[in-house]
Amino acid sequence: MLFNHSLEHQLQQWNDMIHNQPNNPKAYIRRGMIQFQLAKIDESIQDFDTAEKLDSRLKSYLWQRGLSYYYAERFAEGAQQFEIDLTVNTNDVEETVWRYICMARLVGTNAASKSLLTVKNDPRRVMQFVYDLFARKCTPDEVLKVGQSEGIRGQFYSHLYVGLYYESESNLNLAQEYIVNAADKYQIDDYMWYLSKVHKKLRAWL
Repeated sequence: MLFNHSLEHQLQQWNDMIHNQPNNPKAYIRRGMIQFQLAKIDESIQDFDTAEKLDSRLKSYLWQRGLSYYYAERFAEGAQQFEIDLTVNTNDVEETVWRYICMARLVGTNAASKSLLTVKNDPRRVMQFVYDLFARKCTPDEVLKVGQSEGIRGQFYSHLYVGLYYESESNLNLAQEYIVNAADKYQIDDYMWYLSKVHKKLRAWL
């Protein structure tokens, strides 16, 4: 309950901020992020859209909207959002992988693999292995092993992305196992940890 109470309190704060500053695009982004963390997916997209309408320059930086598109099953728009984001952040494994995940739901994993974008350099070692997993160059076990060596953050990210890999492969039993572990065993103060909780909730995974 504390998890939701805290987020509900933050939501009210951003509601108040927007009431006082209705043309502040960053306030809509922040509220959209809280909406997402509360699993209010459509509401989050509306806030991100409003932010872009107020400042079109934000379009290339709305990676949060790409994640919301995935959970709204708007996969083509999700893939497009991540492609746009990657024009300004070419070394981000996560956005590259999320584009792949969206593409896999649209056209299947074989076609998605052929369109996997190159990443120049992500400084996080665990994410380098995550990229190799989706590029079919290493195994889930290798990703988990690297995550194990990088503390709680590494363990969280390895479990989350191994779970997402299995979901893209339509292996929902293993997807559930690893994403539930990411959410329940490796809590970190990070938007992606909230995403794992949202994933769990929307899939009704206990």
